[in-house]
Amino acid sequence: MKKAIFLLALFLSCIASSQNALAKTADTAIGLNRLSVEAGLVDPEAASSTLGFGAFADLGSLSRDVRLSSHLGYWSKSENDFGMEASVRDISIGARAKYMFHVTSKLRPYAGAGLGLHFFNSKVEVPDMDMGGGFIVPGFTAEDSATKLGFDLGGGAATPLSPRTDLVLDLWYTLADINQLSMQVGVSFQLSK
Repeated sequence: MKKAIFLLALFLSCIASSQNALAKTADTAIGLNRLSVEAGLVDPEAASSTLGFGAFADLGSLSRDVRLSSHLGYWSKSENDFGMEASVRDISIGARAKYMFHVTSKLRPYAGAGLGLHFFNSKVEVPDMDMGGGFIVPGFTAEDSATKLGFDLGGGAATPLSPRTDLVLDLWYTLADINQLSMQVGVSFQLSK
């Protein structure tokens, strides 16, 4: 029994020391490093463009060139035709991995991909219609919600505004129940040194 415990302890210490060496060579640093806010144009499929908002958390490096971030996004669009109102809304939460390209300028471009959950809500309101002669067709409201998995593909660039603040430009295409292209600009604030 003592031999088994000794071998298990030896095995675990070898794994721990190799993980520490791997972390040092891979230049990994997982943790909350930066927070970003963004706003811009979202172009959803089968609807006209609308204003979208986003928030990002930089969660650190998976390797020297790959950074991990989480994303929270929101957009909503309403349209009126013939007295009827239709609206659709998307609240998304996801994670993205970004490959940081090595360049000599202060502009740091990246390309990436990720997955997200999209909470879609659509609503249609039809008012009462007076057909004449006292005949009124009653209006109605129909609403539907769905949660769908989406795939994000895109990129962007960051450039410093100050030692702890960056200007961020993003372009992402999302494949989901409602495909969408978003072009946003934002500000990223460094939390840790």
